[in-house]
Order: sequence, then C-alpha cells, then structure tokens
Amino acid sequence: MRCVCFFTVLQGIDEWTVTYSPSNVCALRKSTVDLSCTHEYPDNVQYRPNTVHTLWFTKVSNDQPVDLRGDADYTGRVGYSCGEVRCTGSRCHGTCTLRIKDLRESDSDVYKFRFTTNQPRGEYTGDPGVTLSVTDLQVKVSFPDPPDPTRAELECHSRCGLAGDPPYIWFRNGQNLRHGEKNLVQPRSGGSYSCAVEGHNLSSPLVCKYAPQYTDMIPDVIYLLGKITVYMYYEWTKQLVFYIINKM
Repeated sequence: MRCVCFFTVLQGIDEWTVTYSPSNVCALRKSTVDLSCTHEYPDNVQYRPNTVHTLWFTKVSNDQPVDLRGDADYTGRVGYSCGEVRCTGSRCHGTCTLRIKDLRESDSDVYKFRFTTNQPRGEYTGDPGVTLSVTDLQVKVSFPDPPDPTRAELECHSRCGLAGDPPYIWFRNGQNLRHGEKNLVQPRSGGSYSCAVEGHNLSSPLVCKYAPQYTDMIPDVIYLLGKITVYMYYEWTKQLVFYIINKM
C-alpha cells in the first residue's frame, strides 16, 4: 500500500521584513519630512494577484494600529506614496513613504509601518520603527578663551543633528548677513541676532547683546572690580543673563 503524504510548510516570521532607511530622522518644526521603508514577504502563487494594504501608525487602539490618515492629530498633514509591489523569484518587494507636513514638536515619536496581504496570516508590522525628532532652532552663546569683551561666538543650535549639514542664514537686527556657516563670531557692536536654515520657513528666537529696555542705561560691556560683565538677552526665555568673565 502506497501512502501519499502532504506537508504544509509554514513561512518563518523572518521572511516578512520591513526595513526603514534611515531609522532615525531629525527635522525642523514647520518643515516637511519623508519617512521611507521597504517591505518584503514570500511570493505565494496560490494567492496571485497580490493585494496589499498599507498603513503607518504611532498609536494602538483595541490592539489595532491607528492609521495616521485617520488620526485627528495629523488631519490634513499626512500622505502615503507606496510603489507597486513586484514579485521576483520567491519574494515580493514593495516601498512606501510617509510624508508629514507642517511638523510640530509633538510629532516627535516612533513611526511604524504595517502591511496586510491576501495570504493566510499575511499581516506584518515592522519593528522597531523609525524615530522622528522634531526640533526648533536656538542661538547658543559662548565666549573665547582667553576672554575678549568685544567678541562672542554664536551657534545656530538644534537638539538633534540635521541631515546633510544644511547651509545656515544669520540675521543681525533683521538684516541678512548672508553667512553660510553654523557658527558666527559676533562683532564688537551690539544688536539682536537670529538664525535660520536655508530653504526652511523657520528662524530662531532673537538673542540680544543687551536687553532692549536697558540700552540707554547700561553699557554693552562693563569693567568692574577687575571683571568683565556681558549682558545677553534671550527672547525665548525672556531672560537677561549676566556673563561674568575674569579680566586677563
């Protein structure tokens, strides 16, 4: 008696993949960002043509991911661009890009991609996801060593590194200095300074070398008891900061 046996081969979970490129993204507030991934899964000829449903999410409700297109926090600001799935050999491949416009700092989160096919148990979520950090710009102030009361170094600072080392724009009293570097050595004169990244509609809060309300009452630099006092006013914190530098 001849016995014919049939075996069902279960595909390993490692055959379903999502790859994010890059896996960490830093972007400026108010800008637009693209988060991209590729996904792969086994080609099962019994279920052709392939049907694939895709979504991006940050939240889960009732054990189900919340599609960003239906998330009230992203209304009117998100869109998907997903390429056609192609199958070669025993694998199927696809790409999908999430675009978020008018970024807010609250958009800083981990974004994950999930796709569903018409194959049995054909759902897969890509972990660990892509981390998005949304940052503002600020002007940081430092002084040279040895100290020089006529100079200060300004840095156009963000809380995470922006991709591509973009060109920076500096403004003094609202006028464009046309400076392409991240750092700027402040000249002898006072004034208010801010910075921006070229191509983005966002600038830092002002930093003033003296508090505006005191410009007629105190000198820019005071020599007192062998020390140098420099006044800097930070608009975003509304603080007047006194830097005390030992006189050389």
